[in-house]
Parts: sequence; C-alpha cells; structure tokens
Amino acid sequence: MLERELIYFWYYFIVLVKQIAPYWAVGILIGSLVSVFGKARINQLFISSQNQKFGVLGLLPASLLGIISPLCMYGTIPIAASFSEKGMRQDWLAAFMMSSILLNPQLIIYSAVLGETVLFIRIISTIFAGILAGLFVHFFFRKKQFFNFQELNSCSTRDTDPKLLLRLIKNIWRNVKATGLYFLAGIILTVLFQRYVPEDSFAILFGSYNMGLGVLFAATLGVPVYVCGGGTIPLLLEWLNRGLSLGAAAAFMISGPATKFTNLGALKIVLGGKNFVIYLVFILVFAFVFGMIVNIL
Repeated sequence: MLERELIYFWYYFIVLVKQIAPYWAVGILIGSLVSVFGKARINQLFISSQNQKFGVLGLLPASLLGIISPLCMYGTIPIAASFSEKGMRQDWLAAFMMSSILLNPQLIIYSAVLGETVLFIRIISTIFAGILAGLFVHFFFRKKQFFNFQELNSCSTRDTDPKLLLRLIKNIWRNVKATGLYFLAGIILTVLFQRYVPEDSFAILFGSYNMGLGVLFAATLGVPVYVCGGGTIPLLLEWLNRGLSLGAAAAFMISGPATKFTNLGALKIVLGGKNFVIYLVFILVFAFVFGMIVNIL
C-alpha cells in the first residue's frame, strides 16, 4: 500500500514539475533581467511623470509601473519613500504600491501556466485595484497623510556589483532561494490535494454554481494559505481543474498576495494602525466584489 502511494506521489510530482517548472524558471530570469537592467528606468519614468499634468489619470500609468516593478514589498516601500520625498502625489503612490503588491514580472510569467483567461483576469484585477486604491486616497485623504515613511529605515539596493553579468547571476540566485522551496512545497501540496481531497466536494464548495459563497471562501482562504506566488500556482492550477470558478480564482489571487504576512509587516510600518485596517477592509471587499463580477460576466 505504501509503495503504491509513493509511486503515485512521485509520478504526479514529476508531471507537475515538468508542467510548471519552465514557467517558474523563465519568470525568475525575466524578473532578474528587469531588476538589473530596467529598475532604474522604471523609477525614472515614475519620477518624470510627476511633472506631467495627468491628475487622477496618472493613476493608470502608476498602476502599470507597479506591475512591472520587480521589487518585493520591502524593496518597494523604500522606493515609494524616496518618491514621497520628491513630492510624488499620495494617490499615485497608493496605485503604484497596490499594484506592486499584487503582481510583478515573475508572477505574470508564473501565472501564464493557468491559461490566457486567468492571466488576463489577474492583470486586469491588479490594474483596477491600483486605480481604485489611488482614487480612495485621492478623495478621502486629500488634506491629510495616508502614508508615514518617517519610521522607515532606509535600505540600500542589493544590486550593486559593478559587473552586470555577476549582478544578474546574483539576482537570479536570490530569486531561486527566495521562491524555490515554496515552489516545491506548492507542488507537494498539490499532489496530496489530488490524492486525498474528493473532487465533488471541492466543486460544490468553490464551483460556479455556488457563486457567492465560493468567491467569499476563496477570498478568505487567500489570507492564511498564500505564502508565495510561485508556491500557489500549482494549487491554483489543480483547483481550476477541479471546478474552481474564475471569480473565486480572482478573489484568491487578490486577497492572497495583498495579505501575505511579509507584505502586511512592511505595510504596517508605513500605514499605522487605522489606515492598516482600512487597507485590509479595502482588499477583502475588492476581492469579493471583483470575483463576483468575474463570475457574473
């Protein structure tokens, strides 16, 4: 019996690795290339945009720049602090940081394995989240501070090697170390899920015919389950195959990265208690509403 289970586990483990690992590897490569060769350009574009009279229309490019930023939250916040010192609008900063939390170049590549429709939903949801976060700050915090960067300790970039090739190799290795174990853990959990969770019960709970509760459960599930984007991709792929509705998938992909423990720790520093609670409510409400819209459409 044990031998048969081990054979089953190893077979599906290899199948999933072959299916998903190329996206993981390409995602790391693209993310590192952007980080080493494009990060300065992204920052320059964002700073130069403040001289343009875009107004709230600037929330769209701010959100898009957040998506292509390869930094983690602990790297994004010091950059946002420097933007704030240069006089960047709070609503633009909110859009930039919101979209940067939800998506980055690596995660775009990872998510491609889920299919074009899910990838499109993920990108669109991130853009809307960034714009709505910016609009919220624009209308409700026009005359008061939403961010507080004073308690933030400055940190220097780790991409400092004068030789670009060595800088790229070091960046790739850091990304492998940061995501590799989570990637393998996600595949292991997916194999166990395939083996021991009944397909019918999952479809009943998260399927399209249980539209409202399925989206609500998925949005809530993202809070404790989501640890690393690469690690959740194998689970999402299996869940979608088991009948997870697109709306529930969208809700999970929004609430998960937005409430990831490391992201919350960084955000608590610059938001303070009251605004931090506002952020959490905004994320959970947006995840649920957007997921419902996806299911209805």
